[in-house]
Amino acid sequence: ASFGHVRDLPAKDGSVDPENDFAMLWTADERGGKRLREIAQAVKGADRLILATDPDREGEAISWHIYEALNEKKALKDVEVQRVAFNEITKAAILDAFKQPRAVNAELVEAYLARRALDYLVGFTLSPMLWRKLPGSRSAGRVQSVALRLICERESEIEAFKPREYWTVEARLRSQAGQPFAARLTHLDGKKLGKFDLGDETAAKAAAAAVATGGFSVASVETKRVKRNPAPPFTTSTMQQEASRKLGFGAQQTMRAAQKLYEGVDIGGETVGLITYMRTDGVQMSNEAIAALRDMIGEEFGPAHLPSEPRRYATKAKNAQEAHEAIRPTDVRRHPRAMAGKLDRELARLYELIWKRTVASQMESAQFDQAAIDLVGAEGRATLRATGSVLVFDGFLKLYVEDRDDPEDEEAGGRLPAMAQGDAAALDQKAEGGAVSPERHETQPPPRFTEASMIKKLEEVGVGRPSTYTSILQTLKDREYVVLEKKRFQPEDRGRLVTTFLTRFFDRFVQVGFTADLEQKLDAVSDGRLDWKALLRDFWREFSTAVEGAKGLSITEVLDALDAELGPHLFPTEQARVCP
Repeated sequence: ASFGHVRDLPAKDGSVDPENDFAMLWTADERGGKRLREIAQAVKGADRLILATDPDREGEAISWHIYEALNEKKALKDVEVQRVAFNEITKAAILDAFKQPRAVNAELVEAYLARRALDYLVGFTLSPMLWRKLPGSRSAGRVQSVALRLICERESEIEAFKPREYWTVEARLRSQAGQPFAARLTHLDGKKLGKFDLGDETAAKAAAAAVATGGFSVASVETKRVKRNPAPPFTTSTMQQEASRKLGFGAQQTMRAAQKLYEGVDIGGETVGLITYMRTDGVQMSNEAIAALRDMIGEEFGPAHLPSEPRRYATKAKNAQEAHEAIRPTDVRRHPRAMAGKLDRELARLYELIWKRTVASQMESAQFDQAAIDLVGAEGRATLRATGSVLVFDGFLKLYVEDRDDPEDEEAGGRLPAMAQGDAAALDQKAEGGAVSPERHETQPPPRFTEASMIKKLEEVGVGRPSTYTSILQTLKDREYVVLEKKRFQPEDRGRLVTTFLTRFFDRFVQVGFTADLEQKLDAVSDGRLDWKALLRDFWREFSTAVEGAKGLSITEVLDALDAELGPHLFPTEQARVCP
């Protein structure tokens, strides 16, 4: 085992040399050197070396590093070198992979080299400038700076937010058969009420008085049968999001647990990987896995819960070479109940989540009857609407329901009594809280990002990849640019200063669109559609010009820019500006 990367770029100037066509200097640290010596020793006398690192871009890079380092040691004379990749650590998958050896994929390696060179050039060029112009700052990273910008911009939105008051009028009624239900005022004096039409207590009380004048009759009843389809099986991103919401796991904790489940646990004297590879943006599954799922669903949940056709999910991955299978159990017959005794609690909980999500993804849709009933007051001034949703067939919900980050996203509506057009309905004068009540609300600022919603945002805007989400967020915490308060990211002043400096003087390079476009270019490199050195040359030409332009900045210019942007935050009142 190489235990991950065996070589890296030394953390010093010149490890990537733009003047020498981006030549890269790789060295092995003490740990990596020890691993390489062990592998070189093991290769002695062998006629074949098989590289079986992880099945993604990083795994391809590790294989390449091992090959290059052993070549330099002259340890591969008369040794055939092959690369095999498998998506799950099971006997069948490994034997199958060994029947299909290939060469190391040069294009995936070049995409890795380009990414490392970009990260190095940005970090080692911007960070010293930050230290000089902004004492107390730690460092800048190509992708982390964009994530930090998103967090800081959200904080600025929250600070600039001015809450706006609005009111609604709720009524509690009873149907002709005497069953209670609730409805909300939607029209007053023939006019549909907008969100802010009842803008203060006076307007709301006047509207409530119009509702309280008398009986109502049902003007219309709309009912429709709606289906809700299951979510696709997990990708890295969706697994991290759901483990955060459902289990309270941080992104790093989730990936550590998933790694253990992938590498395998001892069950009955045999070590077997329980899930497929956990760094993926693919949502598709193998035909064999789908067939096994369908067999199990039919047996365990009955034919009603099994769709007539298998469900097919399309990957959003732009790079087909990295569109691996979704994260799924390697054998769906290994039920979480049976595995619970063989796993520690953390692994058991994550395995159960993955198992349920995978099985649910191939189950029948849930069905709801949705109803909307409009009621008109006797005087014709007020129209109320009651809405309800009734589950008529549970489908996949029997096993799994996807969580959401913010409660305002939740669907509302309980069961409504059966009513028909023309039926009478009366205000329930005995209802707790009264028959009619005006209710005050305030608009809410956008919420701060959780780890789950941050990962979702990064994925949506195309910044980062499945293998990097965790490290992006961890780096921001380690540098003390952000802090997790009540499980939500809040930028520290240090982080806001760095973001303001970068957006003021290097805006293009910390724009979401620019960084997402670079990710697509890196995908084009791994697809063989773009030369990696051409990508680096284009980037460096523009970036080095911006750096040269910023070198002449005086501390006064930097402070003026920071004050213009962050003055109100750092010095909330004029009095606070006066030194004691």
